[in-house]
Amino acid sequence: MSMSFERYMMDMIQPMRDELTSIGIKELRTPEEVEATLPDAKGTALVVINSVCGCAAGQCRPGVAQALQNEVIPDHLYTVFAGQDKEATAKAREYFAPYPPSSPSIALMKDGELVYFIERHSIENRSAQEIAADLTNAFDKFCK
Repeated sequence: MSMSFERYMMDMIQPMRDELTSIGIKELRTPEEVEATLPDAKGTALVVINSVCGCAAGQCRPGVAQALQNEVIPDHLYTVFAGQDKEATAKAREYFAPYPPSSPSIALMKDGELVYFIERHSIENRSAQEIAADLTNAFDKFCK
């Protein structure tokens, strides 16, 4: 039995998607979904740029999950998957200027404007607990 590359990738990536969707984060899979969601999101919105890399698995996704245990969290929770949903990711990144493309990364927006951003270089050499602490501080500052 032959398995297509696309099917293989979907099977391999799904658990990485599920780590975020299982904690209430909504996937934006197309540029149209991003465009219909991010600029008009009232209040605060967390956007996680997911990735297959080790720092996404070991630090980013666990750090986000820990941060969402905070008393204060964003009004909206979204994710796009770099390298998988390429067009949606590119569209989301348009809202993260002046930051260059980075995955994984984490954006916090307020009323459609970027207010806080964690780039890959601030994820890959830090623990999930440190990332969660940064996010909870940002939540406490921008989400009240």
